[in-house]
Amino acid sequence: MDVLALLGEGFAGALTWQNLIWVLLGCVLGTAVGVMPGLGSSMAVALLLPVTFSLDPTAAFIMFSGVYFGGLFGDSITGILLNTPGQASAIASTFEGHKMALNGRAAQALATAAIGAFIGGIVASVLLVFFAPLLADLSSSFGPAEFFALAIFAFAATSSVVTDNAVKGLASLFLGLGIAVIGVDGVSGAPRFTLDSPNLFDGISLVTVTVGILALGEVIYVASLERHISNKTMIRPTGRPWLSRKELREATPAWLRGTAIGLPFGVIPAGGSEIPTFLAYGIEKRLDARRTKPRFGTGAIRGLAAPEAAGNSTTGMAMGSLLALGLPISATAAIMLAAFRQYGLQPGPLLFERAPDLVWALIASFFLAMVVLLILNLPFAMLWAKLLLIPRPYLYASIAVFCGLGIYATSGATFDLLMLLGIGLLGFLLRTNDYPLAPLIIGMVLGPLAETSLRDAAMSANGDLTTLVQSPIALAIYAVLAVVLVFAIRNRVVARRAPADSPDRESVDAGGQRDATSR
Repeated sequence: MDVLALLGEGFAGALTWQNLIWVLLGCVLGTAVGVMPGLGSSMAVALLLPVTFSLDPTAAFIMFSGVYFGGLFGDSITGILLNTPGQASAIASTFEGHKMALNGRAAQALATAAIGAFIGGIVASVLLVFFAPLLADLSSSFGPAEFFALAIFAFAATSSVVTDNAVKGLASLFLGLGIAVIGVDGVSGAPRFTLDSPNLFDGISLVTVTVGILALGEVIYVASLERHISNKTMIRPTGRPWLSRKELREATPAWLRGTAIGLPFGVIPAGGSEIPTFLAYGIEKRLDARRTKPRFGTGAIRGLAAPEAAGNSTTGMAMGSLLALGLPISATAAIMLAAFRQYGLQPGPLLFERAPDLVWALIASFFLAMVVLLILNLPFAMLWAKLLLIPRPYLYASIAVFCGLGIYATSGATFDLLMLLGIGLLGFLLRTNDYPLAPLIIGMVLGPLAETSLRDAAMSANGDLTTLVQSPIALAIYAVLAVVLVFAIRNRVVARRAPADSPDRESVDAGGQRDATSR
């Protein structure tokens, strides 16, 4: 009952007209960015970081959460209408969603995606209300060894499990760790990797890195490929934008199964919602194969419903692990963790004690965001799709200008603009060579935590590093990591032995190489 009372106070804070505006603005921005291929919620949050420093923390994070959820809604629109998923998490939805659109059922496909995302998000938000405080209480028993184990879990999972090439994933991770250690060491006071430049004594700002890697690097990449990008024909939805009773009966079990599959991945740093969406699609396909007349491959509604519910349920629970454990499971969550630190806040049990108004207003805003996004997407999906008509040169030139203005506004230093350009070029090189960007961001965000935890653990044990594996919680985290890695290796071995001419295998590989490495 105490939790429900706190949630009620959160709704009282979130339902003020100012915060309602931020919820609406975040949902609109997230959907708009998600609709345009190549962009994503991580880029939108990175671009908004410099702008929101003058906002109240509650308003800023309410808007960020709207962007986070809205990006998933927007990705589905382009995946269904153009067969061009904006992010890797939307690839599984295109397999049956685009076939539904080709069969003249685009409006029903968009409705299926919107309702599935709503169900997954609402169920995750309800569970978050009750389990986030429990996770926060659990994390209060964490010490340096446990936090170091948690960081290692995040590093290993995001760099090797969800990437096509573990070597490239680890290289991206170590690059992020290398950037994180630049500056004056907080313990010894010695400058590290500063090249004797006073401009680097304070390190490289995470805001500069995220904007450069995710936004400016993407702009340069798209500009270099502009002449080679084919313009696909967009399918225009016609007919009823709602589902019949028969379609609802068909889709409901898939929505529920997808939600159940996505929930556990919200607390596992395995790259976000990419894995659960593919798992949900695969399970539905196996169930369909048992039917007398299999429907997959012709526009099966279950093949769209399950991945959409799985993606949003994962994102909803991810916010819980971010608030209660300070553990980001994706690049977008990592940027939000950095935003908390910019405001002087540290997610975890102390956040629930020191800033309960912010935490519960933010959790209440998740419910509001789900309702707003459902209203925005059911009747207005085609309106969002018209954003694809914006000429790419105008769109990306505006993003480049916004990158520079945001960075200069936060520091007022020309050096930061030059650093932004250099990091943008680095992001471009990583994109062109298919290096994943999420491990770099997570490495830079969690690198200081891992370093500090390692030092504290070693100092408290007089240099005995075995203290890192003496805690039952730390051992449990390492055991779960070992299981995750074993399953990842097994799946890759099975995938290599699969027939090379499998159409689903080819489409997944092509989509994964194109999109999974971009975020």
